[in-house]
Amino acid sequence: MTIGKLTVDVCRGGCGGIWFDAFELQQVDEPRESTGQWLLDIQRDPDLRVDQRRRRACPKCADVTLMRRYFSAKRRLEVDECPGCGGYWLDAGELEKIRDELAETARQKEAQAASKVQLTGAVLRYLYQLRSGPGD
Repeated sequence: MTIGKLTVDVCRGGCGGIWFDAFELQQVDEPRESTGQWLLDIQRDPDLRVDQRRRRACPKCADVTLMRRYFSAKRRLEVDECPGCGGYWLDAGELEKIRDELAETARQKEAQAASKVQLTGAVLRYLYQLRSGPGD
């Protein structure tokens, strides 16, 4: 499937998984990246059951097995990564979970930054009041 400049391998009509070559996932993992929106609703076979525990072979590297690893420090989602080529296999629904987690992290950072600004403003007002003295 080609979307803009990005071409990924998609299991359309099957398991709904997506293969990202090295550095391709970073082009679609954040909600602000509109290209990723097109990859959220891959047509899949509703009768097909995927064994999430099964180890998969890398589709690019001969005789290399994909390694399961947590996508982020929050340890909410495991993805399959190739230790050889750096590609990722995402099962159906995993891209949406990644994008949701990154959006949540961005919102938390924005809230922390806003809190720091508010705190700094309160401290500056307090210091100004101390310096001005009562009745000034």
